[in-house]
Amino acid sequence: MSNLDIEFKEAYRRISEEAKDLPADVMLRIYAYYKQATNGLSHKDFEEMSNDIKKAFKFNAWTQVSHLSMTEAKEEYIKIAKEIFKNDKA
Repeated sequence: MSNLDIEFKEAYRRISEEAKDLPADVMLRIYAYYKQATNGLSHKDFEEMSNDIKKAFKFNAWTQVSHLSMTEAKEEYIKIAKEIFKNDKA
């Protein structure tokens, strides 16, 4: 496993377990980068997202980062995690 993958998994763990009450726009960015980092562009997933407003917002966020490679999306996800936890000494 590469250093990037290790750092990505740790960022995902921390966000999943510790990030609480984040603004909706931050949550959408986290979602979009995570989906792009782990799935790339998957039209099957997009088709399943068209039936309600919450899923439509997620779809829109994901399509906005769909130009990124999976590696670039992991790097962006890690940047967001670092920003969220920048004042955390742990």
